Amino acid sequence: MTSEAALLSQLIALVYDAALDPTLWPRALEQACLFVGGSSGALFWHDAATEQTAVLHLFNEGPEYTKLYLEKYLALNPCFPAATFCEAGLVYASSDFVPFEEMAQTRFYEEWMKPQGMVDALGSNLEKGATNSSIVSVRMHGNDGLVDADDRRRFALLVPHFQRAVSIGRLFDQSKTAQAVLTQTLDHVSAAVFLVGSNGRLVFANAPGRTVLDEAALFTERNGLLFAVAPDAQRALREACLAAETGNAAADGSGPIPLATSQAGWFANVLPLTSGDRQRTGALHSAVAAVFVRRTSPASPPPLEALAKLYKLTASEIRLVDAVMKVSGVKALADLLGLTQATVKTHLHNVFRKTGTARQSELVKLIAGFAPPTQE
Repeated sequence: MTSEAALLSQLIALVYDAALDPTLWPRALEQACLFVGGSSGALFWHDAATEQTAVLHLFNEGPEYTKLYLEKYLALNPCFPAATFCEAGLVYASSDFVPFEEMAQTRFYEEWMKPQGMVDALGSNLEKGATNSSIVSVRMHGNDGLVDADDRRRFALLVPHFQRAVSIGRLFDQSKTAQAVLTQTLDHVSAAVFLVGSNGRLVFANAPGRTVLDEAALFTERNGLLFAVAPDAQRALREACLAAETGNAAADGSGPIPLATSQAGWFANVLPLTSGDRQRTGALHSAVAAVFVRRTSPASPPPLEALAKLYKLTASEIRLVDAVMKVSGVKALADLLGLTQATVKTHLHNVFRKTGTARQSELVKLIAGFAPPTQE
C-alpha cells in the first residue's frame, strides 16, 4: 500500500474503535489532523435555532478558548447558521462561507481565531436535522493555513467513516455515565441501524430500523433473518456480511449498496465488527456486522434555509437576515454580529437587492411568512 493508503486504513480503524471507546476520540481527531494537514480538531453538535453548541471531543484546543467560544464567540461565528444548511457528508471550508479577507474584519477572527493562529477550517455535517447538525472539524493554522484541494480530498476520505462511527457509538452505549453527553447529542442521528449475526441473522434494530422493517419497502425480516427487498441489494448485502463474518472485509466495510426500489435515493453500508474494540462489542451482541441505512435527499428545509437557497444569499447575508429577526437598526445589528456598521450596511443593501425588499421590517415579514416550496 502507498503511505497515504496505509495511514488512511489505520485512521479508519481508529475512528470506528473510538465510537466504542470515547477516550480514543481525541487521538482519532489528532490522527485526522495529521492526515489532512490541520493543527486542531473538534467533534461537536450545533443548533442554529437556539444558538447552542455541545462540544463532544477536542484535539489541541486550549480549554480557555473553548470556554470563550461557548460563552461569547459562538454567536459571533460568521459561518453559522449557513454551515448547518449543508447536506450531511458534504465537505466545506470556512472560507467557502466567508472569504478570508472578510473574515479578518470580524471580531470573531480578531479576538478568537487570530490569537490561536487559526486561518481556516474544514468541516462536515455528520448528521443534519431541521436546524441542527453534528459536525467534525479540522482547523488550519499558520501562514499557509487556507484550505487547498488536497486538504479537501483527504478530509473527504474520512467523513463517511466519522458519519458511521458516531451512529454506532450511540448504538453501542455500554457506559451511560461515560457517554452521557455523546449519547444525548447523537440522539439526533436518524440512520436506521441493524446488527446482523452469521447467515444474516437479525440481532438488533434501533427505532428507525424497526420503522424500516415495518414499512417493508427497503428491508424485511423473514424467519429471523434480514433481507433487502431489491434482489441486487440482497446479493450485495449477503456478500458483505459473509466477508465480515469470515474476516475478509476491510475496516471500513463495503461501499454504499444502492437499495433500488420504488423509494429512490436510499443506500446501505455494512460495517464489519471483527477487529479491535468492534470485535469485542460485536461478540457481546452476537453480531458480525452493522448495517446502516440512509437516504441521500434531505427533508424540506426550514424557512431561513429555504429562503437562503431561493435568493442565493451568502453566509454573511444569512446571518444578517437571522439577526434582523432579533434586533433592528444598523448599530444593534453590528453589535450583535461583531461587524462594523459599514459592513452591515453593505450586507443589508445586498439582501434588499436580492429579496426585492427595501427596509428591515419588510425582511421580517418576508421570512416570517415564507413557506418552503413543496418537494415532489
